[in-house]
Amino acid sequence: MKIEEKSTLYETDYQEWIETTLQHLRRQNFNHLDLEHLIEEIEAMGKSDKRELQNRLIILLMHLLKWKYQPENQSNSWLSTIDEQRRQISFIFEDSPSLEKNYLTTVFDKCYQMARKSASKETKLPISEFPENCPFAQSEIFDFDFYP
Repeated sequence: MKIEEKSTLYETDYQEWIETTLQHLRRQNFNHLDLEHLIEEIEAMGKSDKRELQNRLIILLMHLLKWKYQPENQSNSWLSTIDEQRRQISFIFEDSPSLEKNYLTTVFDKCYQMARKSASKETKLPISEFPENCPFAQSEIFDFDFYP
């Protein structure tokens, strides 16, 4: 298969491109691979997992803040959201332990600041009501029995 044909398949039938790529990999036909697009896809997979972790962490932190700073509005919905985000994050860490070991610390503060802003908007409390630094230990954040 020529380079142009590989690229065309990627652009016209993504699912077929995946199947063809898998067949080439299984048969170790490396010279038939569309390496340019394969590299792009692998990079995108890594970015997707990181983005999902960030999004879920922001939602989790926001709901923990709301739970702590608006106790009068605590609801089963908030409880379910906290539990679901913890569950999904634990699956992410199970599949990719390096995200917990290496990546989490690099994005944690940014995620907390975003969660803080979102919590302020949702609760209508001034942002100054929420601490500048996360008030929860990491062990608490991911503990299925912890509710501040």
